[in-house]
Amino acid sequence: MKVDRNISEAVCDAPNSQETGEKGMALVKYLILGILFGIVFVKAEIISWFRIQEMFRLDSFHMYGVIGSAIVTGIISIQLIKRLKIKSIAGEEIIIPKKEFRKGQIYGGFVFGLGWAITGACPGPLFAQIGSGFTVVIVTLLSAIAGTWVYGKFSDKLPN
Repeated sequence: MKVDRNISEAVCDAPNSQETGEKGMALVKYLILGILFGIVFVKAEIISWFRIQEMFRLDSFHMYGVIGSAIVTGIISIQLIKRLKIKSIAGEEIIIPKKEFRKGQIYGGFVFGLGWAITGACPGPLFAQIGSGFTVVIVTLLSAIAGTWVYGKFSDKLPN
Protein backbone atom coordinates (compact mmCIF):
# COMPACT_ATOMS: atom_id res chain seq x y z
CA MET A 1 0.00 0.00 0.00
CA LYS A 2 1.42 3.37 -0.96
CA VAL A 3 0.57 6.40 1.14
CA ASP A 4 0.97 9.89 -0.26
CA ARG A 5 1.65 12.21 2.69
CA ASN A 6 0.12 15.15 0.77
CA ILE A 7 -3.33 13.58 0.77
CA SER A 8 -5.15 11.63 3.45
CA GLU A 9 -6.17 8.81 1.10
CA ALA A 10 -4.19 5.64 0.70
CA VAL A 11 -3.81 4.03 -2.70
CA CYS A 12 -3.82 0.26 -2.56
CA ASP A 13 -1.58 -1.70 -4.89
CA ALA A 14 -3.09 -5.04 -3.91
CA PRO A 15 -4.24 -7.08 -6.87
CA ASN A 16 -7.91 -7.89 -7.23
CA SER A 17 -9.85 -10.20 -9.49
CA GLN A 18 -10.03 -7.60 -12.28
CA GLU A 19 -6.27 -7.11 -12.33
CA THR A 20 -5.21 -10.74 -11.96
CA GLY A 21 -7.64 -12.02 -14.57
CA GLU A 22 -9.30 -14.52 -12.21
CA LYS A 23 -12.62 -15.54 -13.69
CA GLY A 24 -15.20 -18.29 -13.50
CA MET A 25 -13.93 -21.43 -11.82
CA ALA A 26 -10.92 -19.63 -10.34
CA LEU A 27 -13.34 -17.68 -8.14
CA VAL A 28 -14.97 -20.85 -6.75
CA LYS A 29 -12.34 -20.99 -3.98
CA TYR A 30 -13.73 -17.70 -2.63
CA LEU A 31 -17.27 -19.05 -2.77
CA ILE A 32 -16.23 -22.17 -0.85
CA LEU A 33 -14.37 -20.08 1.73
CA GLY A 34 -17.44 -17.84 2.13
CA ILE A 35 -19.70 -20.83 2.62
CA LEU A 36 -17.36 -22.28 5.27
CA PHE A 37 -17.20 -18.88 6.97
CA GLY A 38 -21.02 -18.76 6.98
CA ILE A 39 -21.22 -22.24 8.50
CA VAL A 40 -18.89 -21.13 11.31
CA PHE A 41 -21.11 -18.07 11.90
CA VAL A 42 -24.22 -20.26 12.10
CA LYS A 43 -22.62 -22.87 14.39
CA ALA A 44 -21.20 -20.17 16.70
CA GLU A 45 -24.68 -18.60 16.87
CA ILE A 46 -23.29 -15.17 16.02
CA ILE A 47 -25.94 -14.66 13.35
CA SER A 48 -28.70 -15.09 15.92
CA TRP A 49 -30.81 -11.98 16.41
CA PHE A 50 -31.39 -13.12 19.99
CA ARG A 51 -27.64 -13.40 20.68
CA ILE A 52 -27.08 -9.91 19.29
CA GLN A 53 -29.94 -8.51 21.40
CA GLU A 54 -28.47 -10.24 24.48
CA MET A 55 -25.20 -8.47 23.79
CA PHE A 56 -26.77 -5.03 23.49
CA ARG A 57 -28.85 -5.59 26.65
CA LEU A 58 -25.71 -6.81 28.49
CA ASP A 59 -27.49 -10.11 29.26
CA SER A 60 -24.80 -12.46 27.93
CA PHE A 61 -21.04 -12.65 27.43
CA HIS A 62 -21.29 -14.86 24.30
CA MET A 63 -20.92 -12.14 21.64
CA TYR A 64 -18.36 -10.19 23.66
CA GLY A 65 -16.30 -13.38 23.87
CA VAL A 66 -16.50 -13.90 20.10
CA ILE A 67 -15.64 -10.26 19.31
CA GLY A 68 -12.92 -10.16 21.97
CA SER A 69 -11.25 -13.33 20.67
CA ALA A 70 -11.34 -11.89 17.13
CA ILE A 71 -9.64 -8.70 18.36
CA VAL A 72 -6.96 -10.67 20.24
CA THR A 73 -6.37 -12.88 17.18
CA GLY A 74 -6.04 -9.78 15.00
CA ILE A 75 -3.58 -8.11 17.38
CA ILE A 76 -1.42 -11.23 17.57
CA SER A 77 -1.53 -11.69 13.76
CA ILE A 78 -0.55 -8.08 13.05
CA GLN A 79 2.30 -8.25 15.57
CA LEU A 80 3.59 -11.50 14.03
CA ILE A 81 3.44 -9.98 10.53
CA LYS A 82 5.35 -6.88 11.69
CA ARG A 83 7.94 -8.54 13.93
CA LEU A 84 8.70 -11.55 11.74
CA LYS A 85 8.50 -9.47 8.55
CA ILE A 86 6.16 -12.05 7.01
CA LYS A 87 5.75 -11.64 3.26
CA SER A 88 2.68 -12.14 1.10
CA ILE A 89 2.15 -15.31 -0.93
CA ALA A 90 3.69 -13.44 -3.89
CA GLY A 91 6.77 -12.67 -1.76
CA GLU A 92 6.01 -8.97 -1.33
CA GLU A 93 6.58 -7.12 1.92
CA ILE A 94 3.38 -6.49 3.87
CA ILE A 95 3.15 -2.85 4.94
CA ILE A 96 0.56 -1.85 7.52
CA PRO A 97 0.28 1.94 7.52
CA LYS A 98 -0.52 3.97 10.63
CA LYS A 99 -4.18 4.92 10.93
CA GLU A 100 -5.23 8.49 11.58
CA PHE A 101 -8.07 8.99 14.08
CA ARG A 102 -10.85 11.31 12.88
CA LYS A 103 -14.03 12.43 14.64
CA GLY A 104 -16.14 11.01 11.79
CA GLN A 105 -15.23 7.55 13.08
CA ILE A 106 -17.20 8.28 16.26
CA TYR A 107 -20.29 9.26 14.26
CA GLY A 108 -19.90 6.31 11.90
CA GLY A 109 -19.41 3.88 14.79
CA PHE A 110 -22.52 5.22 16.50
CA VAL A 111 -24.64 4.85 13.35
CA PHE A 112 -23.19 1.38 12.70
CA GLY A 113 -23.90 0.23 16.27
CA LEU A 114 -27.40 1.69 16.17
CA GLY A 115 -28.17 -0.15 12.94
CA TRP A 116 -26.66 -3.33 14.35
CA ALA A 117 -28.80 -3.10 17.50
CA ILE A 118 -32.01 -2.35 15.59
CA THR A 119 -31.62 -4.96 12.85
CA GLY A 120 -29.71 -7.63 14.75
CA ALA A 121 -27.18 -7.86 11.93
CA CYS A 122 -23.84 -6.39 10.97
CA PRO A 123 -22.37 -6.79 7.46
CA GLY A 124 -20.44 -10.00 8.22
CA PRO A 125 -23.32 -12.32 9.00
CA LEU A 126 -25.90 -10.78 6.62
CA PHE A 127 -25.35 -13.40 3.94
CA ALA A 128 -25.26 -16.24 6.49
CA GLN A 129 -28.58 -15.01 7.88
CA ILE A 130 -30.11 -14.89 4.40
CA GLY A 131 -28.65 -18.31 3.59
CA SER A 132 -30.16 -19.68 6.81
CA GLY A 133 -33.61 -18.69 5.61
CA PHE A 134 -34.04 -15.32 7.33
CA THR A 135 -35.08 -13.63 4.10
CA VAL A 136 -36.31 -10.50 5.89
CA VAL A 137 -32.60 -9.67 6.30
CA ILE A 138 -32.60 -8.82 2.58
CA VAL A 139 -34.09 -5.49 3.69
CA THR A 140 -31.06 -4.97 5.95
CA LEU A 141 -28.70 -5.92 3.11
CA LEU A 142 -30.35 -3.46 0.71
CA SER A 143 -30.26 -0.78 3.42
CA ALA A 144 -26.53 -1.41 3.98
CA ILE A 145 -25.89 -1.11 0.24
CA ALA A 146 -27.93 2.10 0.09
CA GLY A 147 -26.08 3.49 3.13
CA THR A 148 -22.74 2.69 1.52
CA TRP A 149 -23.82 4.44 -1.66
CA VAL A 150 -25.04 7.52 0.27
CA TYR A 151 -21.75 7.67 2.19
CA GLY A 152 -19.74 7.41 -1.04
CA LYS A 153 -21.86 10.12 -2.67
CA PHE A 154 -21.66 12.58 0.23
CA SER A 155 -18.44 11.62 2.04
CA ASP A 156 -16.71 14.85 1.03
CA LYS A 157 -19.44 16.81 2.87
CA LEU A 158 -19.44 14.64 6.02
CA PRO A 159 -17.22 15.14 9.10
CA ASN A 160 -14.41 12.78 8.15
